[in-house]
Amino acid sequence: MVNTKLISAAVLAILLLMYGTAWWVSREPAMLIAEIKQEQRKLGDDAITGYSTTTALIRVSETLLYKSGGYLANDIMPPFSLLDNMPAWELGVLEMSRDLALALRKDFSRSQSQSTENAFLKVAQPRFNIDHRSWAIPSAEAEYAKAIEQLYLYRAELLDPAKPDSQFYARADNLRDWVKAVEKRLGSYSQRLSASVGQERINTDLAGDASARQSTETPAHRNIKTSWWKIDDEFYEARGAAWALLHFLKAIETDFNDVLQRKNAMISLRQIIRELEATQQPIWSPMVLNGSGFGLMANHSLVMANYISRANAALIDLSELLSQG
Repeated sequence: MVNTKLISAAVLAILLLMYGTAWWVSREPAMLIAEIKQEQRKLGDDAITGYSTTTALIRVSETLLYKSGGYLANDIMPPFSLLDNMPAWELGVLEMSRDLALALRKDFSRSQSQSTENAFLKVAQPRFNIDHRSWAIPSAEAEYAKAIEQLYLYRAELLDPAKPDSQFYARADNLRDWVKAVEKRLGSYSQRLSASVGQERINTDLAGDASARQSTETPAHRNIKTSWWKIDDEFYEARGAAWALLHFLKAIETDFNDVLQRKNAMISLRQIIRELEATQQPIWSPMVLNGSGFGLMANHSLVMANYISRANAALIDLSELLSQG
Protein backbone atom coordinates (compact mmCIF):
# COMPACT_ATOMS: atom_id res chain seq x y z
CA MET A 1 0.00 0.00 0.00
CA VAL A 2 1.34 3.36 -0.98
CA ASN A 3 2.09 5.63 1.95
CA THR A 4 0.30 8.87 1.00
CA LYS A 5 1.96 10.82 3.79
CA LEU A 6 5.38 9.81 2.55
CA ILE A 7 4.51 10.82 -1.01
CA SER A 8 3.10 14.16 0.16
CA ALA A 9 6.23 14.85 2.20
CA ALA A 10 8.47 13.99 -0.76
CA VAL A 11 6.48 16.27 -3.09
CA LEU A 12 6.63 19.08 -0.54
CA ALA A 13 10.38 18.62 -0.13
CA ILE A 14 10.89 18.76 -3.90
CA LEU A 15 8.78 21.91 -4.18
CA LEU A 16 10.71 23.57 -1.35
CA LEU A 17 14.01 22.58 -2.95
CA MET A 18 12.92 24.01 -6.29
CA TYR A 19 11.74 27.23 -4.63
CA GLY A 20 15.02 27.60 -2.75
CA THR A 21 17.00 26.96 -5.92
CA ALA A 22 14.90 29.49 -7.84
CA TRP A 23 15.45 32.11 -5.14
CA TRP A 24 19.20 31.47 -5.07
CA VAL A 25 19.73 31.76 -8.82
CA SER A 26 17.46 34.85 -9.05
CA ARG A 27 19.64 37.00 -6.79
CA GLU A 28 21.07 39.98 -8.63
CA PRO A 29 24.89 40.19 -8.58
CA ALA A 30 26.63 42.87 -6.54
CA MET A 31 28.28 45.83 -8.19
CA LEU A 32 31.79 45.17 -9.53
CA ILE A 33 33.05 48.75 -9.65
CA ALA A 34 35.45 48.34 -6.71
CA GLU A 35 36.91 45.20 -8.31
CA ILE A 36 37.46 46.96 -11.63
CA LYS A 37 39.14 49.92 -9.92
CA GLN A 38 41.37 47.52 -8.00
CA GLU A 39 42.57 46.01 -11.27
CA GLN A 40 43.34 49.49 -12.57
CA ARG A 41 45.31 50.37 -9.44
CA LYS A 42 47.51 47.32 -9.92
CA LEU A 43 49.00 49.01 -12.98
CA GLY A 44 50.00 52.06 -10.93
CA ASP A 45 51.63 54.73 -13.05
CA ASP A 46 51.55 52.36 -16.02
CA ALA A 47 47.76 52.71 -16.39
CA ILE A 48 46.81 52.35 -20.04
CA THR A 49 44.01 54.23 -21.80
CA GLY A 50 41.20 51.79 -22.54
CA TYR A 51 42.14 49.30 -19.85
CA SER A 52 39.23 50.24 -17.56
CA THR A 53 36.60 50.16 -20.29
CA THR A 54 37.78 46.82 -21.64
CA THR A 55 38.00 45.39 -18.13
CA ALA A 56 34.48 46.59 -17.35
CA LEU A 57 33.11 44.80 -20.42
CA ILE A 58 35.02 41.65 -19.51
CA ARG A 59 33.87 41.61 -15.89
CA VAL A 60 30.24 42.39 -16.73
CA SER A 61 30.20 39.66 -19.39
CA GLU A 62 31.81 37.14 -17.04
CA THR A 63 29.24 37.94 -14.37
CA LEU A 64 26.52 37.21 -16.90
CA LEU A 65 27.93 33.70 -17.34
CA TYR A 66 29.28 32.83 -13.89
CA LYS A 67 26.94 34.45 -11.36
CA SER A 68 24.85 32.32 -8.98
CA GLY A 69 23.19 29.65 -11.09
CA GLY A 70 25.12 30.66 -14.20
CA TYR A 71 23.42 31.89 -17.36
CA LEU A 72 19.68 31.16 -17.23
CA ALA A 73 18.08 32.66 -20.34
CA ASN A 74 18.52 29.51 -22.44
CA ASP A 75 17.89 26.86 -19.78
CA ILE A 76 15.23 24.32 -20.76
CA MET A 77 14.95 22.34 -17.51
CA PRO A 78 12.78 23.31 -14.52
CA PRO A 79 12.88 25.19 -12.26
CA PHE A 80 15.20 27.39 -14.34
CA SER A 81 12.97 27.32 -17.43
CA LEU A 82 10.09 28.62 -15.31
CA LEU A 83 11.94 31.76 -14.23
CA ASP A 84 11.64 34.99 -16.15
CA ASN A 85 12.96 37.85 -13.99
CA MET A 86 16.63 36.85 -14.08
CA PRO A 87 16.60 35.99 -17.81
CA ALA A 88 15.10 39.45 -18.43
CA TRP A 89 17.85 41.01 -16.27
CA GLU A 90 20.44 39.08 -18.28
CA LEU A 91 19.00 40.40 -21.55
CA GLY A 92 19.32 43.99 -20.30
CA VAL A 93 22.97 43.41 -19.36
CA LEU A 94 23.60 41.73 -22.71
CA GLU A 95 22.06 44.57 -24.73
CA MET A 96 24.34 47.14 -23.07
CA SER A 97 27.34 44.84 -23.51
CA ARG A 98 26.53 44.43 -27.21
CA ASP A 99 26.43 48.20 -27.65
CA LEU A 100 29.81 48.68 -26.00
CA ALA A 101 31.38 45.78 -27.89
CA LEU A 102 30.20 47.36 -31.15
CA ALA A 103 31.56 50.75 -30.09
CA LEU A 104 34.91 49.15 -29.25
CA ARG A 105 35.08 47.51 -32.67
CA LYS A 106 34.03 50.42 -34.87
CA ASP A 107 35.02 53.51 -32.86
CA PHE A 108 37.21 53.24 -29.77
CA SER A 109 39.81 50.93 -31.36
CA ARG A 110 40.06 52.84 -34.66
CA SER A 111 41.92 56.07 -35.28
CA GLN A 112 39.88 57.16 -38.30
CA SER A 113 37.33 55.90 -40.83
CA GLN A 114 40.00 54.47 -43.13
CA SER A 115 41.79 52.49 -40.42
CA THR A 116 41.56 48.72 -40.21
CA GLU A 117 39.51 46.84 -37.62
CA ASN A 118 41.16 45.27 -34.64
CA ALA A 119 41.52 41.54 -35.26
CA PHE A 120 40.38 40.50 -31.76
CA LEU A 121 37.35 42.78 -31.62
CA LYS A 122 36.35 41.72 -35.12
CA VAL A 123 35.96 38.19 -33.75
CA ALA A 124 34.54 39.13 -30.34
CA GLN A 125 31.75 41.55 -31.28
CA PRO A 126 29.64 39.24 -33.51
CA ARG A 127 29.72 36.50 -30.87
CA PHE A 128 27.78 38.71 -28.46
CA ASN A 129 24.98 38.90 -31.04
CA ILE A 130 23.94 35.26 -30.93
CA ASP A 131 20.34 34.70 -29.77
CA HIS A 132 20.45 34.86 -25.97
CA ARG A 133 18.08 31.86 -25.80
CA SER A 134 20.19 29.58 -28.01
CA TRP A 135 21.04 26.47 -25.97
CA ALA A 136 22.79 24.15 -28.42
CA ILE A 137 25.04 24.18 -31.49
CA PRO A 138 26.15 26.75 -30.61
CA SER A 139 25.07 27.66 -27.11
CA ALA A 140 24.88 31.29 -26.07
CA GLU A 141 27.28 30.69 -23.17
CA ALA A 142 29.93 29.17 -25.44
CA GLU A 143 29.80 32.09 -27.88
CA TYR A 144 29.92 34.71 -25.11
CA ALA A 145 32.85 32.89 -23.49
CA LYS A 146 34.76 32.98 -26.80
CA ALA A 147 34.04 36.70 -27.08
CA ILE A 148 35.47 37.24 -23.61
CA GLU A 149 38.63 35.34 -24.58
CA GLN A 150 39.13 37.74 -27.49
CA LEU A 151 38.60 40.74 -25.19
CA TYR A 152 41.34 39.42 -22.91
CA LEU A 153 43.69 39.18 -25.90
CA TYR A 154 42.82 42.71 -26.98
CA ARG A 155 43.43 44.04 -23.47
CA ALA A 156 46.75 42.21 -23.24
CA GLU A 157 47.95 43.89 -26.44
CA LEU A 158 46.88 47.29 -25.11
CA LEU A 159 49.47 46.78 -22.38
CA ASP A 160 52.20 45.63 -24.78
CA PRO A 161 54.19 48.47 -26.44
CA ALA A 162 55.51 45.94 -28.94
CA LYS A 163 51.96 45.34 -30.28
CA PRO A 164 50.85 48.70 -31.70
CA ASP A 165 47.99 47.20 -33.73
CA SER A 166 45.72 47.15 -30.67
CA GLN A 167 44.81 50.65 -29.56
CA PHE A 168 42.09 52.50 -27.66
CA TYR A 169 41.49 56.09 -28.76
CA ALA A 170 39.90 58.27 -26.07
CA ARG A 171 38.47 61.04 -28.23
CA ALA A 172 35.36 63.18 -27.81
CA ASP A 173 33.86 62.08 -31.13
CA ASN A 174 34.29 58.39 -30.30
CA LEU A 175 32.67 58.83 -26.92
CA ARG A 176 29.80 60.87 -28.36
CA ASP A 177 28.95 58.14 -30.88
CA TRP A 178 28.60 55.59 -28.08
CA VAL A 179 26.63 58.03 -25.90
CA LYS A 180 24.15 58.56 -28.77
CA ALA A 181 23.59 54.79 -28.97
CA VAL A 182 23.00 54.60 -25.22
CA GLU A 183 20.53 57.50 -25.46
CA LYS A 184 18.33 55.50 -27.81
CA ARG A 185 18.58 52.41 -25.64
CA LEU A 186 17.52 54.27 -22.49
CA GLY A 187 14.79 56.12 -24.37
CA SER A 188 13.31 52.77 -25.41
CA TYR A 189 13.40 51.45 -21.85
CA SER A 190 11.74 54.60 -20.54
CA GLN A 191 8.88 54.31 -23.05
CA ARG A 192 8.35 50.61 -22.37
CA LEU A 193 8.33 51.09 -18.62
CA SER A 194 5.89 54.00 -18.84
CA ALA A 195 3.47 51.82 -20.79
CA SER A 196 2.85 49.75 -17.65
CA VAL A 197 -0.19 51.88 -16.82
CA GLY A 198 -1.33 52.29 -20.41
CA GLN A 199 -1.34 55.60 -22.21
CA GLU A 200 -2.57 57.21 -25.39
CA ARG A 201 0.43 58.42 -27.37
CA ILE A 202 0.51 60.94 -30.16
CA ASN A 203 2.56 59.84 -33.16
CA THR A 204 5.62 62.11 -33.31
CA ASP A 205 7.69 59.93 -35.65
CA LEU A 206 8.02 62.61 -38.34
CA ALA A 207 8.00 65.67 -36.09
CA GLY A 208 10.54 68.40 -36.82
CA ASP A 209 11.01 67.76 -40.55
CA ALA A 210 8.31 68.77 -42.99
CA SER A 211 9.86 66.69 -45.78
CA ALA A 212 10.28 63.52 -43.71
CA ARG A 213 8.59 60.34 -44.97
CA GLN A 214 8.11 56.81 -43.66
CA SER A 215 7.44 53.45 -45.31
CA THR A 216 3.80 52.96 -44.27
CA GLU A 217 1.15 55.10 -42.62
CA THR A 218 0.66 54.80 -38.87
CA PRO A 219 -2.25 56.05 -36.71
CA ALA A 220 -2.03 59.59 -35.32
CA HIS A 221 -2.93 58.22 -31.86
CA ARG A 222 -2.14 54.84 -30.35
CA ASN A 223 -3.06 53.20 -27.08
CA ILE A 224 0.03 51.55 -25.60
CA LYS A 225 -0.16 49.21 -22.61
CA THR A 226 2.25 46.52 -21.45
CA SER A 227 0.75 43.09 -20.94
CA TRP A 228 0.30 42.18 -17.27
CA TRP A 229 2.49 39.13 -17.91
CA LYS A 230 5.36 41.26 -19.24
CA ILE A 231 5.51 44.06 -16.65
CA ASP A 232 8.12 42.36 -14.46
CA ASP A 233 10.16 41.35 -17.52
CA GLU A 234 10.33 44.95 -18.75
CA PHE A 235 11.29 46.12 -15.25
CA TYR A 236 14.11 43.62 -14.78
CA GLU A 237 15.46 44.08 -18.29
CA ALA A 238 15.78 47.83 -17.66
CA ARG A 239 17.31 47.15 -14.25
CA GLY A 240 19.92 44.84 -15.78
CA ALA A 241 20.75 47.37 -18.48
CA ALA A 242 21.21 50.11 -15.86
CA TRP A 243 23.45 47.76 -13.80
CA ALA A 244 25.74 47.13 -16.77
CA LEU A 245 25.74 50.76 -17.89
CA LEU A 246 26.85 51.89 -14.44
CA HIS A 247 30.03 49.86 -14.78
CA PHE A 248 30.71 51.13 -18.26
CA LEU A 249 30.22 54.78 -17.30
CA LYS A 250 32.53 54.41 -14.31
CA ALA A 251 35.17 53.00 -16.64
CA ILE A 252 34.57 55.80 -19.14
CA GLU A 253 35.11 58.28 -16.30
CA THR A 254 38.63 56.89 -15.95
CA ASP A 255 39.62 56.37 -19.59
CA PHE A 256 38.13 59.63 -20.87
CA ASN A 257 39.07 61.75 -17.86
CA ASP A 258 41.08 64.29 -19.87
CA VAL A 259 38.40 64.61 -22.54
CA LEU A 260 35.63 65.06 -19.99
CA GLN A 261 37.63 67.63 -18.04
CA ARG A 262 38.45 69.58 -21.19
CA LYS A 263 34.80 69.62 -22.26
CA ASN A 264 33.67 70.49 -18.71
CA ALA A 265 31.46 67.40 -18.90
CA MET A 266 32.57 65.46 -15.83
CA ILE A 267 29.67 66.79 -13.72
CA SER A 268 27.17 65.66 -16.35
CA LEU A 269 28.65 62.16 -16.36
CA ARG A 270 28.52 61.93 -12.58
CA GLN A 271 24.89 63.04 -12.60
CA ILE A 272 24.07 60.20 -14.99
CA ILE A 273 25.85 57.76 -12.69
CA ARG A 274 23.91 59.07 -9.68
CA GLU A 275 20.56 58.58 -11.43
CA LEU A 276 21.48 55.06 -12.51
CA GLU A 277 22.63 54.15 -9.01
CA ALA A 278 19.09 54.90 -7.82
CA THR A 279 17.77 52.17 -10.16
CA GLN A 280 19.72 49.57 -8.17
CA GLN A 281 18.03 50.20 -4.83
CA PRO A 282 16.71 47.04 -3.11
CA ILE A 283 13.18 45.96 -4.01
CA TRP A 284 11.33 45.30 -0.77
CA SER A 285 8.14 44.07 -2.40
CA PRO A 286 7.90 40.33 -3.22
CA MET A 287 6.69 41.27 -6.69
CA VAL A 288 6.84 44.19 -9.13
CA LEU A 289 3.80 46.32 -8.29
CA ASN A 290 1.80 48.01 -11.02
CA GLY A 291 -0.42 50.57 -9.31
CA SER A 292 -1.86 53.48 -11.22
CA GLY A 293 0.10 56.73 -11.45
CA PHE A 294 -1.48 58.39 -8.41
CA GLY A 295 -3.20 55.35 -6.92
CA LEU A 296 -2.88 53.71 -3.52
CA MET A 297 -0.27 51.18 -4.63
CA ALA A 298 3.23 51.85 -5.91
CA ASN A 299 4.17 51.44 -9.54
CA HIS A 300 7.74 50.20 -9.68
CA SER A 301 7.89 50.53 -13.47
CA LEU A 302 7.10 54.26 -13.32
CA VAL A 303 9.73 54.80 -10.62
CA MET A 304 12.32 53.02 -12.77
CA ALA A 305 11.20 55.00 -15.82
CA ASN A 306 11.70 58.24 -13.88
CA TYR A 307 15.32 57.47 -13.00
CA ILE A 308 16.11 56.24 -16.51
CA SER A 309 14.49 59.29 -18.11
CA ARG A 310 16.52 61.62 -15.89
CA ALA A 311 19.71 59.70 -16.76
CA ASN A 312 18.81 59.93 -20.43
CA ALA A 313 18.24 63.69 -20.21
CA ALA A 314 21.69 64.05 -18.66
CA LEU A 315 23.13 61.86 -21.43
CA ILE A 316 21.69 64.25 -24.02
CA ASP A 317 23.39 67.13 -22.22
CA LEU A 318 26.65 65.18 -22.15
CA SER A 319 26.38 64.52 -25.89
CA GLU A 320 25.95 68.23 -26.56
CA LEU A 321 28.98 69.09 -24.45
CA LEU A 322 31.10 66.54 -26.31
CA SER A 323 30.09 67.98 -29.67
CA GLN A 324 31.19 71.50 -28.74
CA GLY A 325 34.67 72.69 -29.69
